Amino acid sequence: MGLTISDELLGTFVPIVVYWLYSGFYILLGFFENYRLHTRKEEDVKNLVSKGTVVKGVLLQQTVQAAVAIILFTVTGNGSQAALDMQPNFVVLVRQFLIAMLVLDTWQYFMHRYMHHNKFLYRHIHSQHHQLVVPYAFGALYNHPLEGLILDTIGGALSFLLSGMLPRASIFFFSFATIKTVDDHCGLWLPGNLFHVLFRNNTAYHDVHHQFYGNKYNFSQPFFVMWDRILGTYMPYTLEKRVGGGFEARPTKENKVY
Repeated sequence: MGLTISDELLGTFVPIVVYWLYSGFYILLGFFENYRLHTRKEEDVKNLVSKGTVVKGVLLQQTVQAAVAIILFTVTGNGSQAALDMQPNFVVLVRQFLIAMLVLDTWQYFMHRYMHHNKFLYRHIHSQHHQLVVPYAFGALYNHPLEGLILDTIGGALSFLLSGMLPRASIFFFSFATIKTVDDHCGLWLPGNLFHVLFRNNTAYHDVHHQFYGNKYNFSQPFFVMWDRILGTYMPYTLEKRVGGGFEARPTKENKVY
């Protein structure tokens, strides 16, 4: 009798493993200065928190997420064999993924924006994430624990519940969402990156938000830019080559605020 791992357990821990593996991939690529949005010197000088502290903060958030996921799967579970017998077809899976993406984007946009406009929440909670002025891959989930719970954990739970997906589908959805989030924070503009081709909400788009001039813009994450466009918080940018190598995301002339 072989060892079997439940979909619920995989849905809980696979996205965490994916986070560190994909981040590790970008750590290796970070030495290619010609593709960086910020220089390595800027990363060291501008960021206000050590990488050791970032790792500890991310591990804490992932521990909370895992605990909530286990509780959620336990409460909503109908038995593993029943779940196996009810696996939806491809069309249903696509619909569930799209619904989950829209739910997650909607939740995160409004919560994220509110944390910027509420001075108390920004100062005491969300500003922790913005200590990374120069984002990098494994800092994607570096947040205050309360922010991690509200934006990511509760947002993920809502997308799971409202989309109607089963635990097996959630393995792939949350792994995909994790990869997308890491990619948005990686700080690299790599040729052939499909996320940059398929999504307007990408590494450069989110980098603008992490800069002082973009702090009140580009709140959308992690997939689409629709809420920024609809509600007037969209800041377009141009990607320019930097002297000495690499790229720099700059707001277009009519949107410059610095």
